[in-house]
Amino acid sequence: MSEATLTLSDPEVVLQLFGPQDSNLRQVRNQLGVAITHRGGQIRVSGDSESVRLATEVLERLKERAYRNGHISPDEVAEQLGKVSGVRAVLSMKASPERAPGDRSNGEKILSQEFRQELAIGNPLRRIKPRTEGQAAYVEAIRKHDMTFCIGPAGSGKTYLAVATAVEALKARMIRKIVLVRPAVEAGESLGYLPGDLQAKLNPYLRPLLDAINEMVDYDHVKYLMEQDTIEVIPLAYMRGRTLNHAFIILDEAQNSTVAQMKMFLTRMGEGSKVVVSGDVTQVDLPPGVTSGLRDAAQRLQGIQEIAFIRLSDTDIVRHALVKSIVKAYDAPGGMTGPSQRSDDR
Repeated sequence: MSEATLTLSDPEVVLQLFGPQDSNLRQVRNQLGVAITHRGGQIRVSGDSESVRLATEVLERLKERAYRNGHISPDEVAEQLGKVSGVRAVLSMKASPERAPGDRSNGEKILSQEFRQELAIGNPLRRIKPRTEGQAAYVEAIRKHDMTFCIGPAGSGKTYLAVATAVEALKARMIRKIVLVRPAVEAGESLGYLPGDLQAKLNPYLRPLLDAINEMVDYDHVKYLMEQDTIEVIPLAYMRGRTLNHAFIILDEAQNSTVAQMKMFLTRMGEGSKVVVSGDVTQVDLPPGVTSGLRDAAQRLQGIQEIAFIRLSDTDIVRHALVKSIVKAYDAPGGMTGPSQRSDDR
């Protein structure tokens, strides 16, 4: 016999989670064969260990939906139960000795579908979900790990999915703020002295991160969240000396960080925080002779089990169809020379 506990402090969320006359809880009890009780803001789930784990997973997801949307429909309950029923079937298949080694015919497809669901960013006009197996694995890694590295080509969704997952976590109140970070490194040409105040000078470097988040959250709401310091967009150099608790921290274009900068950034992580580091090691804009912090970290930290490493490829590119062909052409032997390639070869 196993037991798990969920804490619910908001009475409205409790009502939505339970459903009319506890109908939602009855569905979970009947399908997964668990006992569920509620007292003093705590839900206790008991039964065999696997059923308790799946029931807790369903209730956690439904709780997040209640927080985000203010209600839970019977169809949503059935949808979540259907997903964990598929996972349970997969686990049974994995335990069967009759399954041929390397056979991915059913099990892993069902599991990947679990993470291909839309990310709950709260914008009904913008529907975001992983579009490839690699992207699904990336989202899964972010959700399961406190620190995730993603290395992949242009257009594979490294930044976009990280920002979407951060917005989802903020909407579900799993974190208190989002911190978007980027090295202020020019791409192979000097722009000289830019006009304006400090923010105006930094804006060209940080613009891609702002573009991504503005696609998911209304402009006025982004402005409000930035004024409240709930969303922060800063250059990498400004991270020194900080400790970020209960934050979702994304380092974009990490291939343009130095080894010292990468160490500084990774050690800013505080209690209850998540870190995502993304970059493309074939597009390094550092001066010749300077080692990329992303490449160094990928080798140095590989043995730490709590850190996830995801490598995307040209099959994960979801921009214009031509982008995939262009990336392949440049990645072909002898397809590219110049500073970026030399930096990558160090």
